[in-house]
Amino acid sequence: MTAHNLFKKSAGLRANPTSPHKWLVRAMIRAASVVICVVVAVFFIIRLVPGDPAKMILGEYATAEAIESMRHRLGLDRSLWEQFIGFVHNFFTHGDTGVSIVFETSSRELIAERAPVTLLLIAMTCLFAIIVSLVLATLAATHKDGLLDHMIRILPAVTLGMPIFWVGLLLILVFSVRLRWFPVGGVGEGWLGILYSLALPAITVGLSQIPSLVRSLRAQMLEVLESDFVVTLKAAGIPGRVILIKHVLRNSALPALMLLGVNIAYLMGGTLVIEQVFGLKGIGSLLFSAISNRDFPVIQGIALYCALSVVIIGFVIEVASGYLDPRTKGEQ
Repeated sequence: MTAHNLFKKSAGLRANPTSPHKWLVRAMIRAASVVICVVVAVFFIIRLVPGDPAKMILGEYATAEAIESMRHRLGLDRSLWEQFIGFVHNFFTHGDTGVSIVFETSSRELIAERAPVTLLLIAMTCLFAIIVSLVLATLAATHKDGLLDHMIRILPAVTLGMPIFWVGLLLILVFSVRLRWFPVGGVGEGWLGILYSLALPAITVGLSQIPSLVRSLRAQMLEVLESDFVVTLKAAGIPGRVILIKHVLRNSALPALMLLGVNIAYLMGGTLVIEQVFGLKGIGSLLFSAISNRDFPVIQGIALYCALSVVIIGFVIEVASGYLDPRTKGEQ
């Protein structure tokens, strides 16, 4: 009997009777429902804020003609439903939420111009957090209640309480100003220069994700290590390293993967803040500029695209977890 068959028999895994197509369709319907709710919320929340957006943009000394012209430019002189239908039509047909008041160009083009830096930063952050968490959780689980385990369990508790912007400033002071290992800020040139300049910001944001990932992974690994099927595999003479990599890590990674998917919204928020600390020209700096200048079309566009990114990543995580463990299909 192969190790894989022995594992399935010992763990009692059974194929989910739900049709894979029905499960996938239900997941897509859930994701589409969330997207619709987000679009409605982004449109109406902005309009529920007290005050006239045109007056807020032009200031208290603006003339009535200038305010009326700005209201016409923003489309605020139309009825609410006309504004909503136009907003939905523009977003789903052109991916746009209007012309930027400050830059006088499409909000879609502005976001597309800044998005690569932010997306690359998020990808590097996830990669760093996953690699470090896997190593730390494996060491902690395989040295349960030892000195190494206690040290690893204390470190996440310390980093969890640190504000992310303070961690960023501290890392700049140590690794950029004192040791000169990384640039203080900005984005380098060429692929190597870009990756090098984003390394320290990615480490900064990744440190905020590691505590929860290590805790989840360690707890799951200990549970799997003490389960019956691992004892059976050991009794069958399967090498410990093979059991750890092929069976324990695979069964333990799923909850951590789902946790990372849930935390992706916080991760995105962290990258937007840390872009300001490191002077990166990404979505975060564009958002802060739009908020300070009351550039509503750009604010709406960033909110929608960030929400859509979270929904898409959550959908991918759900599909991936469904294929990794068929028992979880439709349970997320």
